[in-house]
Amino acid sequence: MKDGVNLPKRLLVLDIGNTSVTGGLYHRGRVTHVHRVAETRKRTLAASDTLVKLSKRHELVDCMISSVVPELVKPWSRVARTWTGRRPILVTHKTPMPVGITFPKAETIGADRLANACGAYSRYGAPCIVIDIGTALTFDIVIPDLGYIGGVIGPGLPLMFDYMAEKTALLPHITPMKLKRSVGKSTEEAMRIGAQLGYRGMVREILREVKRELGLRRINVVATGGYAKWVIPDLDDSIPMDDDLTLYGLGTIYDYRADSC
Repeated sequence: MKDGVNLPKRLLVLDIGNTSVTGGLYHRGRVTHVHRVAETRKRTLAASDTLVKLSKRHELVDCMISSVVPELVKPWSRVARTWTGRRPILVTHKTPMPVGITFPKAETIGADRLANACGAYSRYGAPCIVIDIGTALTFDIVIPDLGYIGGVIGPGLPLMFDYMAEKTALLPHITPMKLKRSVGKSTEEAMRIGAQLGYRGMVREILREVKRELGLRRINVVATGGYAKWVIPDLDDSIPMDDDLTLYGLGTIYDYRADSC
């Protein structure tokens, strides 16, 4: 309650990635007010203004954080604690969660991948494969009775673009765009076609091999990540794209943790 006004209570969920931080509010299985802050390392506290606005309309009661950038955990935790009044909960392999872990070295699993696995399990059921197409390309697999069993890690689409520009003298930096043809009429277009079509082929082949090794008759597949829209529609339009899967997964972990305490 602020100034005598009852505000809706919400959980703050933050996913700290290598190139951006994504945050939102979670309540009873729904994620709302999603915001993304780019250039994570340079703009660590840039979300403060956003949190100020959110706190005027909501009571932020707690915070769940997944992070793959250790040095950013403390500054972001300080920001979150300012508005929740509580120390944020940092997801690790030791956090109670709805998906068990049978991966041999659980401590090496990224917190975002654990959140994805829990979110996919809750929304789509198991067995399932989560394809996260962001700075890196990851595949994570959840199997009934076994939980999180492992996955695949590959280079992200932006890394392919950056690598060509950084390792050559004449090729420029480019970004994804909708492809109009398969034969480039300029250097930039040729690079873009090569990267995007080649990337689609890599995703398709990894998915095929993972399915083959699992040998299951039915398995749910879901895609998430900032670059999924450049790959998935032309790969397999039956694969759902779930933009807030990681944040939703953080919420499900929070709910499970609260129920198990």
